[in-house]
Amino acid sequence: MLLRQSALAIAITGLMTLAPLAQAAEGGNSGQLSDARQLGAIDTAFALNRHLNPFDIDVSVEDGVATLRGVVESTAERDLAAELASIIEGVREVRNDLEIDPALDVSPVDVQTRLPTDKSLAQRFDDATLAATVKSKLLWNSNTDGLDIQVRAENGVVGLSGNAGTPVAKELAGELVANTPEVREVHNHLSISTADSTSAEAENAATDAAASISDSWINSKVRSSFLYSRNLDALNIKVDTKDGFVSLSGTVLSNAEKRLAVETARNIRGVRGVDADALRITG
Repeated sequence: MLLRQSALAIAITGLMTLAPLAQAAEGGNSGQLSDARQLGAIDTAFALNRHLNPFDIDVSVEDGVATLRGVVESTAERDLAAELASIIEGVREVRNDLEIDPALDVSPVDVQTRLPTDKSLAQRFDDATLAATVKSKLLWNSNTDGLDIQVRAENGVVGLSGNAGTPVAKELAGELVANTPEVREVHNHLSISTADSTSAEAENAATDAAASISDSWINSKVRSSFLYSRNLDALNIKVDTKDGFVSLSGTVLSNAEKRLAVETARNIRGVRGVDADALRITG
């Protein structure tokens, strides 16, 4: 029997379903109970994950095979969804049918979360989420978007591998990772191929020219980048975008923090300019 429930429904009613499911198991439906538990665990993990909760991801589980359907914004979210589903005990296979729509406009969703009681499972969730955070920052940045970079995270240690194209891009990628909360150490193993750098730059320029990057997309990514920066207080910075021009207002603690906010916003794909005159220094 194929079981389907929305992430929101399972997050709210998960505890309420345990009793009837237990009764079903006593009646010989242990397979159904196992699938339901795996479904509930996957949906709850998605609902509590800051990268995935903005998306409508449909999950079904049958005989330990989890199928994911819906639309997400990038390969980072698609890979994260599959990774979190595969971590769940009893899931033996993940069929990832999630589609990617780069033009999808989403905003971060704040939720009150609790870590899983299993410390090992909690760490694996944390690792997968940290890797997705880093991948997202690299995808949003106009200097690293499109580069062949693989990201691996383990206990706060992030490793980068692949090809950066240029020394500047390699250094920037390392700085973006190091400035991410929860990152303790960065192993930057990116190679540099000057032969590939020109073609990569041309490809990225063509992609940006062809893409329709909306103001809401830019606004969301600037705000998210502030949230994912260990040196910025995103709650005190307001972001407005019109025709690709970003206006920053609110307060920061220092000139260095203001410069970082401007630089972070300026490097987001699609940004044509940044006005920070209304961003005041209070420190």
